[in-house]
Amino acid sequence: MNRIIITGGTGLIGRALAAELATAGYEVIVLSRNPDKAAGLPAGVRAERWDGKTAQGWGALTDGAAAIVNLAGENLAGEGFFPSRWTPERKQRILQSRLLAGAAVVEAVRSAATKPNVVIQSSAVGYYGALGDEIVTESDAPGDDFGARVCVAWEPSTATVEAWGVRRVVIRTGVVLSGGGGALPKLALPFRFFAGGRMGSGRQWMSWIQMADEVAAIRFLIENPQASGPFNLTAPQPLANADFARAIGRAMSRPSWLPLPGFAFRLAFGEVASVLLDGQRAVPQRLLDLGFRFRFPNAEPALRELLAGGR
Repeated sequence: MNRIIITGGTGLIGRALAAELATAGYEVIVLSRNPDKAAGLPAGVRAERWDGKTAQGWGALTDGAAAIVNLAGENLAGEGFFPSRWTPERKQRILQSRLLAGAAVVEAVRSAATKPNVVIQSSAVGYYGALGDEIVTESDAPGDDFGARVCVAWEPSTATVEAWGVRRVVIRTGVVLSGGGGALPKLALPFRFFAGGRMGSGRQWMSWIQMADEVAAIRFLIENPQASGPFNLTAPQPLANADFARAIGRAMSRPSWLPLPGFAFRLAFGEVASVLLDGQRAVPQRLLDLGFRFRFPNAEPALRELLAGGR
């Protein structure tokens, strides 16, 4: 039982996780709507076709699998350099992409004669809403903004598998720092031109995690039979946005003096601006309690590892 199936496996986290698991000796299968175009997959990883909403064509692979990691879902901020507005249509797609993927995982597990050991269900620290300076752990209640409501609906989309004896873990991920894409290259770009600084007030908290720790934590949760329920996948030391900007500047040997006015960002991008202008001070209490050790608990070494070579 060393097969691991990853939905959303061609995305930023999925590719890094697939590489980590393949290196560890797992048989890794990523699901893609167009496997012929899933180029550049790590060695030892193969792609299988799926439609994003059913188990048709891949469900049999879950029979006797070690794990299913469900990362699928339309990006909250969109795929372009600038955030895409949350129109009613986009909001519906964001939610439905997650609910349909969860239903597909349940369908696949239901049909498996030998159930997988664990289902890892993706979520986000946006679950908690915007809470100012309040420190939040996995025991805190959800918020009530759009991001929180998506997470509240998303997390239980695979809960049915627990009735069949399958261990289930919910990962509430923060801002993942990677040199290969995601938020960090966009956040760092103004600094390259000596025009970086805080966003809005700079007081909003950023719960971040370096990609190396993200994939290590997911593997840790797959392999640890004691792990179940929600886990914050964030570094132990969240930072206020202004401090995070200063850490980027130091990592790149650049100043961090030019703020981006929050009102201008909200005017340009609407409600989606809350992804960067609001935040959570989330800490990974349950991961730490289980003994997980972060390679990058502090932001500046994490940023230097990713940015110093490209300044």
